Amino acid sequence: MSTQPPSRTKFYLNKRGGKMLGVCAGLADYTGFDVTLVRILFVFGVVMGGGALIPVYLIAGWLADDEPRELRETDPEEKKFWQNVRASPSRSARDIKSRFRDIDRRLAEIEQYVTVENRSLAREIEQLR
Repeated sequence: MSTQPPSRTKFYLNKRGGKMLGVCAGLADYTGFDVTLVRILFVFGVVMGGGALIPVYLIAGWLADDEPRELRETDPEEKKFWQNVRASPSRSARDIKSRFRDIDRRLAEIEQYVTVENRSLAREIEQLR
C-alpha cells in the first residue's frame, strides 16, 4: 500500500526554525511573511488579547504535524510558488497558463524559423558540404 506524498498546501510546524513549538515559524513558511514579523504580531496579539492566544498556540503546536523531510529541501523559488498557490490558486493557474502560452509561442517561432525556407541558413549548410 503506497502512501500519499506530503501536501505542499497544508500548514506544518517548522521546528527547525522555531523557538518553542515551531508554530510561528510554520505560519511564516505557510504565508510567506518574515518569521520575526509573525512573532511580533503573536506577542502583540497576546498582549492585546490578554493571553487568549496562548492556548491557541499550544493547541496548534499539539495538533499540527511536523514538516515532512521532503518539503524541507526546497529551493526559495519553489517555496514562493507554493505560497502563491495557497494565497490564490486561480491566479497561480492563470500565471502557469500564461507561461505555457509564452513557451508555446516561442517554440512556434523556432519551428517557423527552422521549417520555413531560410536562405542564409541554407547557404551556410551548402557551404559546409
